[in-house]
Parts: sequence; structure tokens; C-alpha cells
Amino acid sequence: MSRQIFNPYLPLDTYIPDGEPHVFGDRLYLFGSHDKEGGEAFCMLPYECWSAPVDDLTAWRCEGTIYRPEQDPNYGPANRYLYAPDVVQGPDGRYYLYYAMSGEGCFTGPIHVAVCDSPAGQYEYYGAVRTPDGGELDRYITFDPAVFNDDGKIWLYYGWSLEKAGITENIPQENLIPVEMMLFGKTEESIRACPHELMGANAVQLAEDMLTVLGEPNRIVPGQFASFGTSFEGHAFFEASSMRKIGETYYFIYSSQNQHELCYATSAFPDRDFTYGGVLVSNGDIGYQGRSAAERLATTGNNHGSLEQVNGQWYIFYHRQTHKTSFSRQGCAEPVAVLPDGSIPQVEMTSCGLNGRPLAAEGVYPASICCNLTNGQMPHQPGEPINTPLPHVTHRDGERFVAEIEDGTLIGYKYFAFSGKTVLTLQVRGTGAGIFEILADNRHLGDVPVFPADGWVETGAIIEANGTHALSFRYRGTGTIELKQFLLTLC
Repeated sequence: MSRQIFNPYLPLDTYIPDGEPHVFGDRLYLFGSHDKEGGEAFCMLPYECWSAPVDDLTAWRCEGTIYRPEQDPNYGPANRYLYAPDVVQGPDGRYYLYYAMSGEGCFTGPIHVAVCDSPAGQYEYYGAVRTPDGGELDRYITFDPAVFNDDGKIWLYYGWSLEKAGITENIPQENLIPVEMMLFGKTEESIRACPHELMGANAVQLAEDMLTVLGEPNRIVPGQFASFGTSFEGHAFFEASSMRKIGETYYFIYSSQNQHELCYATSAFPDRDFTYGGVLVSNGDIGYQGRSAAERLATTGNNHGSLEQVNGQWYIFYHRQTHKTSFSRQGCAEPVAVLPDGSIPQVEMTSCGLNGRPLAAEGVYPASICCNLTNGQMPHQPGEPINTPLPHVTHRDGERFVAEIEDGTLIGYKYFAFSGKTVLTLQVRGTGAGIFEILADNRHLGDVPVFPADGWVETGAIIEANGTHALSFRYRGTGTIELKQFLLTLC
């Protein structure tokens, strides 16, 4: 069997969310935040870069730590975590890393920049993005920076917005100003001086020094409070700015007010006239083929990522939540299709990801590569840990597994290529007694018995299927089960 890769595409003990993929030379580089496994806050670890050859996306390697928060002169209690970064090659051939920091409280500082001679080398602090008069850029909310080299012109994108699901009418700016002053350390005078509402996505060109902005930032996508009556209503900007260009069209990728989805907007210009395009991916498959939020196929949470073309194929990179929090997020990716009219249909979450084909129905697979994990009433992850029982991916004693599996829990893997009779063996433990129903799509293939066990035990059954199918396990029984891995063996 040839080498395969699945979602999440990095090792299961690695948590690199907010992924910005970039092809530099003959390698695909992944820049992102760095969550701690089982962490207590967002982005607790230094930046770590991963890369893969463009002709083999199964061969990821860790390039090591490329930048630490202590290298920033603003490092301290309010600036100790490195948030979602982006990297661009400047006119001088060097690589520039743009980032925001946070710590205690909300993000109020500038956009910071570090520089390196190679994409994944040791970056050194370079400065903060500034206005032509030398002051730090503080127009709007300086968060989640993205950078884009447009034939030598460097564009900076940034911004943030509150998200409040269920708002159905516009809220006057007068009512927002006290909240904005409290959250972002802004003065009333500075907020009123903004040409647009404080919250939304912005674009501005950078000078050749990669620090100085050339002019006033333009508002390109509104936040939720300014989106009513626009093409963005219902999918307004929240965070996670990113820019790509396909042909002559600019694609702005962002996380919407719904958080779980990555959306795109298009324009013929890099800094104006954007219109809403659609959803690229949801980390609960909400919206895919009409799926409602109540029918989400996993716990949803914040999302961040972007598009990148590798060997002629476009992919959307995104992340998922684990550990019943938003503090341990793992990167996933799916191929997307850019249609002749420029639209990009929403894709579903899969376990195949970058594999380029269905997974072989043969060999050992970690249970935690499931792309669907639901008890039929999965929540949206608020950030803080969820304390009620809920099926989730987690770790303990160096092992990763699916925990808190109770009656009715469905664990799904898309997709596997079957070729006849196969022995399916599950490795389980827990207090549960019952069966796992084995499904190929919606067809029942057989049952695997489950008995109480303190340690990992194996239990299995013979199933038969041909062709490509979604493989799912549905638990029916009492107690609680944990699932570590499963083995497929051809008869």
C-alpha cells in the first residue's frame, strides 16, 4: 500500500491552527498559530513551521520553531501569545512574517513584523507597521494580518468584528462606541475619526520597507453591524483575513460572523469593490447540501485558513476543535474546484484531505481522524471548556482517542475504497456494553460487540463492501466508550 495522508494532516500531537499555506519554490509551507495540546488559552506556543514537497503532500516535515514571543520588544502580560500570522516574500527577496499578539484581555497592540532570509529559518524582529508620519498604525482593529505580493505591490489586510448570531436589525454606531472603547483601548475621538465603522476587514498598500502604509486603509468587507442590506448580510466579516488571486480575480478569504465557516469575496481590485462569493468550508458541514446548524456533524468553533494552489490543484486549509475547547485546534485541508465562472462550491469535511484519493480499506487508522463526530445535538464551542459529556477527540498518557462515546454517538470517516470482505477490528475501552453498528454510507454492514474493559481491548466483525463509501460507527448501548484506533484487514 502506498503512503497515505489524512486529516488532520500533521501528527496527532501537533496543533497548528489558523493555517496560511504558501508555495515558495518547490515546497508548500504552512504558517499558523501554535496551540498547546489540552491548552488553557489560544496560541500558547511559539510559531512552528511545517512544509511538504509540492509533488508529495504526504511527506510533511517540521522545520522547527521559527519565532518566539520573547523576541518581540512588546512582550509582556498583555502581549505573550503569538496569534495567527502570515508570511510574504518582499521585493528584496526576504521573507516577512506579520502577526498580532495578545495575552490578558483583548488585542489592542500594533501589527508586528519579523524578517528572515528563508521561509522557514530563524525570524528576527523587524518592527511594527506604521503610518507615513512614523506612528504605529492603529486605524480600525489591528488584528489577524494577512499579506499579499501582487506583482511587486505588497498589500496588508487586517481587522476584526464582534460576532452576535441572531441579530436581525442594524445597531447604531452610537451604541457600539462604549463597547469598542472598552474592548480595544480606543478613544471616542479615534473611533469617530474612522471613515467606516470600527469593525470590519481593511486593505492598505505597504511601502518597500514592508512597514510603512501608503495612505488610508480601505474597508473591503463589513462587519456584522454594517452588513445589513449588503451582499454580506448573514456572512459578514468576523476575522481571519487572507488574500489570493486566481486569474485576474482577487479572492478575499475570511471567517464570517458564524465563525465555523470560511467564506470568500471577489473583486477585480485588491482593495475595493468586493462582493460576497460563498462558503468554502464549515467545520461542522453546516450549509453543505443544505445542512442546518442543528444538524452539524461535529462540534463547531472558530475557523481560520486559506486557499493555495499546489501542482494545479486548489485546496482550502482550515481547522477543527478538539478537547471540548477552542484551545487545541488541528489543521485540516480539502481540495476545492474553481468553476469556469470563478465560483468555488462549498466542500465537505473528509478524512482524506490531501490524500488525493479515498483511503485504502486496509491497515491501521487512528480513531481521531474522524471527520464527523456527533451525538445528534452537537454545540458551537464558545472557547471555554465544555463540562458536560460530549463525544470529542482528546489525549491522555501520550495517547490520542475519541472519548465520551455514549448511546447514539456516530463516528464517521470519509472516504474509504473497499474491495470485498474485510475484517474490521476496533480498539476500545470503557464502561460500555452494547454494539457498534457499522455503516457504509447509510447501509448497515454488521455489528461489533462491546464489553466493559479497563484497558484497551480489541473487538471486531467481518463486513463486506465494494467501491468508495463513508465508513461510520454508531454506538448502541449503555455506559461510556473510548475508541483509540481501528484495523481493516482484507479477507
